[in-house]
This record gives sequence, structure tokens and C-alpha cells, in this order.
Amino acid sequence: MNQLLPCVEVDATVPATASVIFLHGLGADGHDFEPVVPLFNLPWARFILPHAPSLPVTINGGYVMPAWYDIRSLGFDPHAGPREDEAHIRASAEAITRLIARENARGIPSERIVLGGFSQGGAMSLYTGTRHPETLAGLLVLSGYEVLPDRRDEQTRANFDTPALFCHGRLDPLVPAFAGRAAYDAALRPGRDVRWHEFPIQHEVSPAELQLAAGWLHERLPR
Repeated sequence: MNQLLPCVEVDATVPATASVIFLHGLGADGHDFEPVVPLFNLPWARFILPHAPSLPVTINGGYVMPAWYDIRSLGFDPHAGPREDEAHIRASAEAITRLIARENARGIPSERIVLGGFSQGGAMSLYTGTRHPETLAGLLVLSGYEVLPDRRDEQTRANFDTPALFCHGRLDPLVPAFAGRAAYDAALRPGRDVRWHEFPIQHEVSPAELQLAAGWLHERLPR
């Protein structure tokens, strides 16, 4: 249980002074995000793209696939009972935290690490980042949402004011924009740099979104 997640690593082309840990969506793997890394033009940053463990996913008929946690229903009704498997979420958060610790051991302090993800990975980056005991450089949530919102009391002071960028497709049929917006609204507080951007896309990323994310990453991880 204490083993590191397998990862795709895109190493810095100059001595690394920062890291980006990015979590893929349901059914994908670390290679999914690999082709867009060059677009960010961050040669001083190491990109860590972990593979989620494989497990049966209820909404896909129990089919085994890479997933950070099981999803029991597609709806976002807060009165319909638990939508996600809490034990899976907590286990994945621990595994992601170990990746942050490894970057620390490699000489990258937490305040030079951005944690991000797409969809389910975005939800995990938000959950894990807000509970991390050391301040991170930022949280990047693409087409994501908040899991276990009734557990916000677990969030740490260290990342209470950490900047966050939320991007979402206005036409997303899988994770509706209102779910992403609710996560953004929950992150808002006076003085915190939290940004929301919508794009005319579905459950995907677009060149315009990646360009925006690149600019934000340069803000959070300057050379």
C-alpha cells in the first residue's frame, strides 16, 4: 500500500526547480496528458503523470478500468446518497501525497509544486491539495468537481489560500458546468486568487483552455 504509483515522467530540460503532478480522468492513464506538456513551455518543471489503479466502476457496469475511485451514479443530486466511494478517494489521496513527498525528496519544495487534473483527476487534485499539510503552488482543476463536500472540515490551513484555476466546458454532459462552478464557489474566500473560466466545449480540453492554463502555470511556477 505504500508503493509509489507508476507514472509517466516528462523531465525538465534544464535543472528542475518545479513540478507539476497531473491526474488523468476515468478510464485514461498518465499518457493521456503527455502530448500537451510541451505546450506549457516550462522547461524548468518536471511533469509527473501517474496512472490510477484499475478497479470496477459501477457506472460502467462494473467494468475494470483505471479509476481514482468508483462512481456509483452519474447524477449530482446531493440528496441521492454517496456518489463516489469514499475509501477509494482516501486511498488515492494518500498515494498522490506520496508523489508530492517524492518530489520534496528530489529537491522540489511543496510551494513549487502544482497539483492538477482532468475530470475525476481534477476532483482528486482538489480533494488532495486542500488537505495537504504543506502549502502548494496552486491547484489546477479541469472539468472537475468537489468530492466529499461534507468533509471540508478536514481541509488544512496550509492550503486555505492556495491559488486555484477552474476551467470547464459549458456544454459538458458528463460533469455539468454547475458542478464545477459549485466547487469553485466553495473555494472562494476574500483575498484568495481563485479563477473560473468556461469554454464552448464538452467533456474535453481545448487549445484555448490549454493556453490559459499555460499562462497560469507560468504565474504560479516562475523560473
